[in-house]
Amino acid sequence: MKTPFLKNFIHRLPSSAKNALMSAALCLATPTLLHAAPATVRVGTASVSSDIGFFIADKKGYFRDEGIVVTFTSFNSAAKMIAPLGVGQLDVGGGTVSAGLYNAVGRNINVKVVADKGSIKPGYGFSALMVRKDLVDSGRYKSFKDLKGMTVAVGASGTGTASALNEALKKGGLKYSDVNVVDLGFPQHFFAFTNKAIDASITNEPTVSLSVKGKVAVRVAGNDVVYPGQQTAVVLYSGEFIKNQPELGQKFMRAYLKGVRDYNNALKNGKIAGPGADEIFAILTEYTEIKDVEIYRSIVPHASNPDGRVNAESLQKDYAFFKEQGLLTGSATVDQVVDNSFVDAALRDLGAYKEKK
Repeated sequence: MKTPFLKNFIHRLPSSAKNALMSAALCLATPTLLHAAPATVRVGTASVSSDIGFFIADKKGYFRDEGIVVTFTSFNSAAKMIAPLGVGQLDVGGGTVSAGLYNAVGRNINVKVVADKGSIKPGYGFSALMVRKDLVDSGRYKSFKDLKGMTVAVGASGTGTASALNEALKKGGLKYSDVNVVDLGFPQHFFAFTNKAIDASITNEPTVSLSVKGKVAVRVAGNDVVYPGQQTAVVLYSGEFIKNQPELGQKFMRAYLKGVRDYNNALKNGKIAGPGADEIFAILTEYTEIKDVEIYRSIVPHASNPDGRVNAESLQKDYAFFKEQGLLTGSATVDQVVDNSFVDAALRDLGAYKEKK
């Protein structure tokens, strides 16, 4: 309630002063009118190291700076994200590009590949061809051609790891049908080698390093040799997110690429050993299931394009393999699935990546 003195004081002020006073009072009383509430973006992750761009952007406030609050939901695989992305229950997801993604798009499930999340470049063979140690020691395996007749594990059929196995076989003059392929989750490869249930595998870190350390398998070739440049994981946007909130999608991408660039700055000589490495380790152990920092120190990490673009040539090669295997049921193509517009918009604001010296 105004006192008589205050009421009389305000009454005697000129109109311009009254308006200024009223504006100041409004700002103090209702600050939320001047600041839009942050927008929530729902992100599906597998809680693995290739999600590091998401995690850094969250931890270091890059999403917050864009007016975004991120909620993470964990999934066992990217395949299980497709349905919720397709109906708009998730805005963003991430994982491998599989035959299942093309088949879903062919059924009018609107999901797009919008950025690189994990890839292979020289010195960063995060995936590798592994062969059981006793087979290497005995001379049964000497080169790619010796894979013939072996039982070989991949993470899942119709995925990039199966396509990587195909590339390894071609280096030995072999066909995919020349080996017995079994689907097995990567952590199970260690036990399968131990029990001699498999002879070889295409395996991801950290199982690669754990298998070598446990002396059950030999890393005979990284995928930077087997399949250089392979696009192993991507960022996915739901069709509804793209259609209804394109500006928010651009903001998310800007923040994400800042996180990816911080990760790239920490890579050195095939390890996470560059500037800011300890900060990256802390974020990985906070956001993923692996809490032992020494595992992250020892593994060969994945690469991730700091400018965000996916390797379309690799996706085309994988697509041709899926088609050859009879795994594609629709007419969706790589060009239909990839949307570069969000990366392009982010790069207009951020510029091209410059390696931190």
